[in-house]
Amino acid sequence: MRTFVHGGAVWDVARPQRPSRVAGVTMAGFRVRDLDALRMVPHPAVTLLLEFGTGSPVVDYAAGRQQRGSVVAGPGIGAGGAVWARGENVECVQVRLSPVIARAVLGASPADLDGAVVALDDLWGREAARIRERLGEVSSWQDRFALTDALLARRYEAGPPVDPEVAWAWDRIVGDRGLVRVDGLAGEVGWSRKRLWSRFRSQLGLPPKRAVKLVRFDHAAHRLVAGEGVARVAADGGYTDQSHLHRDVVAFTGVTPANVAGEPFLAVDDIAWAGH
Repeated sequence: MRTFVHGGAVWDVARPQRPSRVAGVTMAGFRVRDLDALRMVPHPAVTLLLEFGTGSPVVDYAAGRQQRGSVVAGPGIGAGGAVWARGENVECVQVRLSPVIARAVLGASPADLDGAVVALDDLWGREAARIRERLGEVSSWQDRFALTDALLARRYEAGPPVDPEVAWAWDRIVGDRGLVRVDGLAGEVGWSRKRLWSRFRSQLGLPPKRAVKLVRFDHAAHRLVAGEGVARVAADGGYTDQSHLHRDVVAFTGVTPANVAGEPFLAVDDIAWAGH
């Protein structure tokens, strides 16, 4: 377990010692005594937050809505800095699911989340309560990761897969770091543009053009957090100029490129998700 300090908050962060048995699953464990208004930055994955401690995380929306406890969020949630997390004595396993496997694991398409953070109870019913109890019963983070991984693997094996053409299009976007020309994807899989756009949106939860922007932004944001200059990030990341990068970063985070390096949601990644 490693420690991440940001302002007055101290996070204990754990990582699995071995990869998930399901491709497209990554996990990290967090223990935070005082989680104070953490801005959720959009990420190109479906996020599961499995809480089990004495406290409980709270997710606040700018519009005034609120969600407590274990939750699931679709890819790109939090655009514009509209979603924040907070809580006291928070202990949780956070899971990032590739949208390609999320439908099988969740038992519902990411599109059904409708751009919101949804209580896991609403999707999994009693199974959400059971995993919370089991995570709380074990004392080792590695045992918690193993329990979570077994649950995800079982649900994935029983769930419906996405179309191979949709999975290929997503993998192409991710592999090219959002620099692929989306108009050519349909022709490469032998589908019409309308068919690919419809299946992609319904099965992964966002349209291809949004996916490209999100993946491109994610790579750019992490380079900014690593201390790289805005001009270099813009030039290498497929942006027309620095103003283009500036607009995208503000649209996704609510802060400027100069300030994005201070976002703990991104800065903790070197510890929690190193190598992913």
